[in-house]
Amino acid sequence: MQDDIQRRDFLKVAAVGSGLCAAGSGLVTRGAEPAARKIISPGCRKSKVQVARIFIGTDRGLWPKPNLDLEGEVRLYKAQFEKMKDELADVDFVVDELVTTPQQAAALKERLAQVDGVLVIHLNIGISAILHEILSVGKPTVFFAVPYSGHEWCRFGDLLRQEDPPTMECMLTTDYGQLAVAIRPFRAIHHLREAKVLNVTTHMPVEYCDAIKEKFGTEIKHLELDRVIAAYNAVDDAAAKTEADRWIQGAKQVVEPSEEDVVKSCRLALAFEKLMDEEEATVMTAACYGSMHKPLCQTYAYPCVGFVRLNNMGLGGICESDLQSAMTHILFQGLVGRPGFVSDPTMDESTGSIILAHCLGTPKMDGPNGPAAPYKLRTVMERQEGVVPQVFMRKGERVTQAKLVGTDQLLYFTGTITDAPDVDRGCRTKATVKLDGDAQKLWKNWTAGLHRVTCYGDVTKELELFCRFTGTELVNEAV
Repeated sequence: MQDDIQRRDFLKVAAVGSGLCAAGSGLVTRGAEPAARKIISPGCRKSKVQVARIFIGTDRGLWPKPNLDLEGEVRLYKAQFEKMKDELADVDFVVDELVTTPQQAAALKERLAQVDGVLVIHLNIGISAILHEILSVGKPTVFFAVPYSGHEWCRFGDLLRQEDPPTMECMLTTDYGQLAVAIRPFRAIHHLREAKVLNVTTHMPVEYCDAIKEKFGTEIKHLELDRVIAAYNAVDDAAAKTEADRWIQGAKQVVEPSEEDVVKSCRLALAFEKLMDEEEATVMTAACYGSMHKPLCQTYAYPCVGFVRLNNMGLGGICESDLQSAMTHILFQGLVGRPGFVSDPTMDESTGSIILAHCLGTPKMDGPNGPAAPYKLRTVMERQEGVVPQVFMRKGERVTQAKLVGTDQLLYFTGTITDAPDVDRGCRTKATVKLDGDAQKLWKNWTAGLHRVTCYGDVTKELELFCRFTGTELVNEAV
């Protein structure tokens, strides 16, 4: 589906902005700040997530105790939400009600039909009829209950097994932090619906783009090379030089690239920002190993610095016109606000590890407001040309690797970073990941091409919720 499909098929067959740290101080630049301020949250430009927060209880409930102060319970929960206000800053609770009868719930249906998801908070026993009215709307719904809320949970397992696709998930816990987790799949659904991907290529996989638009709402638009070059030529010389100085000053070392190469890459990076703003796009990709290699990369500049800069801002830059990886990147940003690292992995069964490698590395793997990892400026390893940041990822970090295949399957596995190799083999940026699963099972189960997208953190729960609500099959490749 991508321009570089022959290359990746060959490999598969042949092988089978605000917080800064000193090391990354040159990465989030003055040129990046305006674009960062234009986004609602990482991965989203247009609007906040629309959530219904519904507290349900009855005046007659005898459990956990008679005469429970329902209004008091609501106030206690809202105090918990106040503690999470930073994470939920991009969320509008457009429906925010205490509901005590099925009739009240039925009266909300028209408003519920407009939201991205429904968060139901269980207060006391006797709420089944109320919940039935809410679920009949068919919106993704998470039911949250602490112990002693009621006995209804004992029938939910059977209810979930009957749904196809299921529209409800349950969280039965005293961990109030899970209230924020419950909203993450709603955010991902919202982000995907509002996302716009720009693809610089000579070949657009129209059937795939149409299928993605139909299921998730994501627009994938072809961007002509002539428009990219016009934007490149329009960048002010002084702005390109200032941007290049920041990258050079922020680097641990500039190894192969010349200053002129860095300036060219930064000129293209600033052009990307302008094009993204004009289109209100959230992700850009280019066929840098396919049809755009000579006319863009060799004639003007490689897109790598521009892609990394977008990732650092909370937008997205994806290698090799890989639209499936672009969709996975959007998904990660929606779930946890962090970008993805597209990689060409290689296996090491002796240590139960996979080594994730790609020349393009993103320092801001914690998200645009997190710390930046150290980097060197290098050439693209395989081509010995261009400019890429070789990023040294944080050892000990839990990570999730995934790929949204087509529209109906999400492959994933998890592990922990044990090393960030600095060896002159493979691609520039590398991370060795000790697998939670079995290395041999992973490579034997491997399908759908070489690339996987890595995100900091174990986001298995968030992926499970997203897949449940979108009717997507979730497959752990390492078990």
